Amino acid sequence: MDGQVTIVKCVVWDLDNTLWKGTLLEDGEVRLFDGLREVIEELDRRGILQSIASKNDHDHAWAKLEALGVAEYFLLPRIGWGPKSDSVREIAERLNFAHTTIAFIDDQPAERAEVTYHLPDVRTYDAGQASALPDLPEFSPPASTVDSRRRREMYRAGFERDAARTEYTGPDEDFLRSLQLVMTIGKAGEEELTRVEELTLRTSQMNATGVHYSDAALRALLADPAHEVLVVTMSDRFGTHGAVGIVLLEKLAEVWHLKLLATSCRVVSWGAGATILNWLCDQAARGGVHVVADFRRTDRNRMMEIAYRFAGFSEQDCGCRSAITHAPEIEGTERLHLEPARQPASSTVTVIAKDIEGPVARA
Repeated sequence: MDGQVTIVKCVVWDLDNTLWKGTLLEDGEVRLFDGLREVIEELDRRGILQSIASKNDHDHAWAKLEALGVAEYFLLPRIGWGPKSDSVREIAERLNFAHTTIAFIDDQPAERAEVTYHLPDVRTYDAGQASALPDLPEFSPPASTVDSRRRREMYRAGFERDAARTEYTGPDEDFLRSLQLVMTIGKAGEEELTRVEELTLRTSQMNATGVHYSDAALRALLADPAHEVLVVTMSDRFGTHGAVGIVLLEKLAEVWHLKLLATSCRVVSWGAGATILNWLCDQAARGGVHVVADFRRTDRNRMMEIAYRFAGFSEQDCGCRSAITHAPEIEGTERLHLEPARQPASSTVTVIAKDIEGPVARA
């Protein structure tokens, strides 16, 4: 948006005379520039991923990074003799990041120019700016969350997970069972609020309304006993997926109003959306209430509509809708109805959640 800084999601480092002082193949012994270890660690804490594009012998350079104690911070390193623009492009494609969110830092003007020529949206920086990167606005995300602080580990686990799926030759359902997926659904607290707000901002393909809830709006809902603000996390044998979904639910005497369901697109293939809806419908059936879900079509959320339809939501007219009188409708929003029935547990995901407390009658 106009006036907003696009935050860098990944920094791609050169090595010789950029990350370390000297040229590895000529000098043999090199050392990190003063203060750069702290820069690397700080960017990592902020959830900014880091990689490498360097013209060097791969094994020699990687061994040196390990000896210097920083190799663990770098994902998808491209160390070889090809154009650095190719390396940066491959890194961006593998991460599925827009070029506008990629930064490249190199001491050689010719290398920066080569990247700029082929990838004009990638931001380039001279090596002399390295120690100041954390002070720049584009390297300063607005908030630090549990997930951002462990983003590198989450991406690394994701690469391992993808590799395992590629190698697996059996049915998809068997592979999902082999992952030992665990979904945890719980009430949002102070620590989770930022994660919930971030999900409403970043999730578009699996966002039922496309509406962003601010921190203030979420706090107001948390303070209302008639509302549930639930955060969904997932993990498996490879590691955590982090926060992958949110549920904003108002509990009325005869109907639960599902104001927002959003899940991260990275867990669509693991059945996250269907699992959440399955659990929620079972909870509603236990409580003896109907469910009305807000849905507003956007240019990207067709998959969420399919999830609702598959779960049995429809345009059926029901008297329970009249109970939802105080919630303003956003233009273009449909209210889909479901009379829920008890649901069997998922065969591929273990759900850990407390039962939703009974409906709250409005005065």
